[in-house]
Amino acid sequence: MNLSDSWTAGQQIVRVSAAEAVFTSLRQAIEGGELPVGTRLSSEAAMAQQYGVSRSVVREALRSCASLGLTETRTGKGTFVVSDHVGGDLALGQYSARDLTEARPHIEVPAAGLAAQRRSEDELQLLRDIMAAMDREKDPEAWVALDSAFHGAIARMSGNRVFEKVVADIRDAMANQSETLNMVAGRQADSDVEHREIVAAIEAASPEQAAEAMRRHLAAVDAALDRVLRR
Repeated sequence: MNLSDSWTAGQQIVRVSAAEAVFTSLRQAIEGGELPVGTRLSSEAAMAQQYGVSRSVVREALRSCASLGLTETRTGKGTFVVSDHVGGDLALGQYSARDLTEARPHIEVPAAGLAAQRRSEDELQLLRDIMAAMDREKDPEAWVALDSAFHGAIARMSGNRVFEKVVADIRDAMANQSETLNMVAGRQADSDVEHREIVAAIEAASPEQAAEAMRRHLAAVDAALDRVLRR
């Protein structure tokens, strides 16, 4: 079943961001039954033309639809609607949101504490620079890339190669989750505040405060995830 243009006729996309607007439109159409289960969506190029946005914006919106379990992309066949409601977990490629929720506190909390003890001035300046760039960044996709760099930098600063390797391994899943939570739950501004608290604790060379700041950040991510999945 191909996606008819009729359901998008006359719709105007207001840039919330553009990707968020496209995502919201797709989600409402899927959950409202305008795009029933089994529908094959138009190509990225066709949807970009319909919405008046770039293909990268459409791709970003589709990633969040897939993470919520609403759509699935099949190689060589296209993207299909597979559910009309959000599933019980986020699909984040190789890992799930549950995988991240259970694992990250055991990795990133102690890594933040070690980073406060072991960070060099050059590493601390890099973390400040990443945080400053995140504060200025208005493009959601670019912000997500900086978010991944932020968590990777702290893992490297810990001086523990296991923590660094694990965070690097889950980086794509973390980025996918962050992108989805920013789009669905508006997490970006809150994350910026939480990140600044982590940086301040690392600057103060306080392992306890750094670990606690990271713990609070991950708990807030978990709470947002819970709200999204319960919705």
